[in-house]
Amino acid sequence: MNNQNIAILGAGPAGLTAAYMLAKNGNYTVDVFEKDPNYVGGISRTETYKGYQFDIGGHRFFSKSKEVEDLWTEILGDELLERPRSSRIFYDRQFFSYPLVAGEALRKLGIWESLLCVISYLKAKLFPVRNPENFEQWVTNQFGRRLYHIFFKTYTEKVWGIPCHQISADWAAQRIKGLSLSSAIFNALFPPRRGQAGEAVIKTLIDTFRYPKNGPGQMWQTCRQRCEHLGVRIHMDCAITSLERADNTGKWLLRNHTGRVFDGYDYVISSAPLREVVWSINNPLPSFVLEAAGNLQYRDFITVVLILKERNQFADNWIYIHDPAVRVGRVQNFKSWSPYMVPDAEMACYGLEYFCFEGDGLWTSTNAELEQMAVGEMEAIGLCQAQDLIDSYVVRQPKAYPVYDRQYLDQVEQIKQGLQALPGLILVGRNGMHKYNNQDHSMMTAMLAVRNIIAGKPVYDLWKVNQDAEYHEEGDRLANSGGRMVPLAVNQ
Repeated sequence: MNNQNIAILGAGPAGLTAAYMLAKNGNYTVDVFEKDPNYVGGISRTETYKGYQFDIGGHRFFSKSKEVEDLWTEILGDELLERPRSSRIFYDRQFFSYPLVAGEALRKLGIWESLLCVISYLKAKLFPVRNPENFEQWVTNQFGRRLYHIFFKTYTEKVWGIPCHQISADWAAQRIKGLSLSSAIFNALFPPRRGQAGEAVIKTLIDTFRYPKNGPGQMWQTCRQRCEHLGVRIHMDCAITSLERADNTGKWLLRNHTGRVFDGYDYVISSAPLREVVWSINNPLPSFVLEAAGNLQYRDFITVVLILKERNQFADNWIYIHDPAVRVGRVQNFKSWSPYMVPDAEMACYGLEYFCFEGDGLWTSTNAELEQMAVGEMEAIGLCQAQDLIDSYVVRQPKAYPVYDRQYLDQVEQIKQGLQALPGLILVGRNGMHKYNNQDHSMMTAMLAVRNIIAGKPVYDLWKVNQDAEYHEEGDRLANSGGRMVPLAVNQ
């Protein structure tokens, strides 16, 4: 069906991908609603301070989906740089290459500790936890308990703010899919080369990636411009607070935070936080749906940007901090992502990531307090000297990550069941589906949502999309051969 009206909530990777694909089709009127007054891209935006540019989390542009890679190329072309991947783990006052370099790890852990790690790994393989239910069990099965405590526990609990045994095994399986001690050692001895999109490459082990010259926000700002050129209306500083589907027309009506009404939409594609979307729906919903939405949790984080004199302290894209003595979870080096991010070659720009909950003591700290803590922790780690500090900047990012606790899958399933009564509401992206997504995964859910709209029926099940391309390719094969896919949990 042509000439339909589409509303899209959120101008992040999922929302803008959907808008761009619909606009290129030419048969749809598209409105995108973004609550931020200035930036598109969501958590994939690039912020600027005095000419310095920085990510909100760091985003490598690598995908096993050729369609995603091709779209990035279409949007930015030569503005995409090929960058070396370089990251390390800080543990026990030492830096370990990540992915693992076998000789270095053996040397730094010591012969005895390394032997204990291998014994622990073999024990896990001989006596695994059957049907692991949480992150701790899943990682222990893959690496052994000793390596779990060394390289996973501290950092993971910093990120999520809850014990590892309360984190879903589903998240671990998606996040480090295909990686084990044996695969890590094999890839340390025989380093993988970056293949063509679609090859069986473990994402955790890639050694190069593409990156926009001026940060990930450049991708989405350019996509925004292309969308607007094609007729998409993008409403900034326009948070949608109310959704309602009319029973008599089947059309959707939206209200923003000022009370302005937007109506007549055949579909609403939402990448907004799932809890907020459920709570904003005016149509009657079962009480169990509202309760399930209330049980969804989010993790927030703060990036403290430090601008310092360049002392070439480290060249990594980022360093994972596996040290409970400091609160910082990860340190970014923005110049290593792209030299164009830092306007002065004699300066360095680092981003310290602090994971927290909105409203807690860390979140409510003053910028001056956060700067003082960040500089002190960088000195303690050995990555800067306080006298080199020139300036600082603080970014607070609410709802950065949906929390993948052991209950989240059940809560999301209940919400999906309850929303089946509201055709035309399509959930995409990380926050929209409350499901672990990388940027390319979010884009894939949007691409397939658009294909369903164009087809006028649910050809693809968005909930089966994962971080890899396998489902996407299988979906294409079945669609082209007339095969049937599992109907979408949220009906169109």
